Amino acid sequence: MNVLIAGVGNIFLGDDGFGSEVAQRMSGRDLPQGVHVVDFGIRGLDLSYALVDDGYEAAIVVDTTRQGDAPGTLYVIEPEMLEDADSRNQQDALISPHDMDAGKVLRTVKAMGGHCERIVLVGCEPQSFGEDTDEQGRMGLSEPVAAAVDKAVVLIESLVTQLMNGGKVEAFH
Repeated sequence: MNVLIAGVGNIFLGDDGFGSEVAQRMSGRDLPQGVHVVDFGIRGLDLSYALVDDGYEAAIVVDTTRQGDAPGTLYVIEPEMLEDADSRNQQDALISPHDMDAGKVLRTVKAMGGHCERIVLVGCEPQSFGEDTDEQGRMGLSEPVAAAVDKAVVLIESLVTQLMNGGKVEAFH
């Protein structure tokens, strides 16, 4: 099975760099054959093409997600966006080369005829993207989000094992 671990986010917006940091940390790990780690940053179109062209049966997208819990809380979410893509406006699927909206990426994959059997989001509750302080454009993760990076790596390695063994991925938070 080919599995893509896709780190996404903007390293110039504080905690939005979580996915990129996890991808960087995972790139040095010993992973099973067929598992590929890529830091896509804000390149949503590149992620879309990878999901369409590279033959991945499963993808783990790593990003921040606001769900309302304490900063640093990790989530495992299986988005239903590919199934919903047919009912959405085709124009909504189009993304720019420097846009990273997970929903739009998945709708773009569907619109391009792509097929990835399993897509899982490993999300982290952010503390700040720098928008609420004078730190707009701040690089670096907040303390609680930085502390979640190693936990996310262990969680993703567990998810890879589950996916490669055909197991059901349980929602987690």
